[in-house]
Amino acid sequence: MSTLKKCFTFGIAALLSVCAVGCRKNAADVRLVKSGTLMTCTNLPHAPFEFERDRTIVGFDVDMIDLVAKKLGVKQAFVDTSFENLKAGTLLDSGQCDVVAASLTITEERRKNVDFSEPYFDAHQVLLVKRGSGITDLGTLKASGKPIGAQANTIGEDFIKSKGFQPISFESTEAVLQALRSGRVDAIIEDQPAVQNWMKEAAHANFQVAAQLESGEKIGFAVKKGNGKLLAAINEVIAQARADGTYERLREKWFGQSLGAVPAPQK
Repeated sequence: MSTLKKCFTFGIAALLSVCAVGCRKNAADVRLVKSGTLMTCTNLPHAPFEFERDRTIVGFDVDMIDLVAKKLGVKQAFVDTSFENLKAGTLLDSGQCDVVAASLTITEERRKNVDFSEPYFDAHQVLLVKRGSGITDLGTLKASGKPIGAQANTIGEDFIKSKGFQPISFESTEAVLQALRSGRVDAIIEDQPAVQNWMKEAAHANFQVAAQLESGEKIGFAVKKGNGKLLAAINEVIAQARADGTYERLREKWFGQSLGAVPAPQK
């Protein structure tokens, strides 16, 4: 074999070897609803997972899906829709979105409509009340007969109904919070991370967490049923982010150093 041919053969072999371990998936490997863009369906606001800051959508979920977009060599864009649309996979099926990123709890019922990624977050529900309300747990809430609020079509709403309550349902987490502020309800049920984020604000100093409710939720991203290539790319990103420390850096960025137990009620 000539020297030139040997060099050519070696060069091709080396290139193939590099690609076997390092080449990224790109938009050509994963079919997207809009060329060059990863369209993300979400439900705003739900800080610190996804919310607007200075007219830009940011949050933990946003950063995680940005990693997926980077892997595919595209940019991320957003469609804000109702939570009912998200869990039903409506916009995925109609070709308006590629992925749902909205702190979506994985359930068998929802698996009928969408395919879920590997879980990327564990969550619980908490009971939030105004200080001095006398509500310290679900038992005292039930005995008081006072109303509780929840976001419609969420695990929180389902959970509180399973405990015998008939919550007043609201379209968004912001509407639930406003109902507690205004006194329309005396308690609300919400995801622990969202409540911890609210409690950082001085405006909510008159609120307190009455109880942590062990709902055992696993949160995942969702894609249209059968979209295995995009699902594989998302799972690869989750695994890589956990392995290289990116996941913990983003977790600390958006949730603080610890997501441990919520503060005990102040007597």
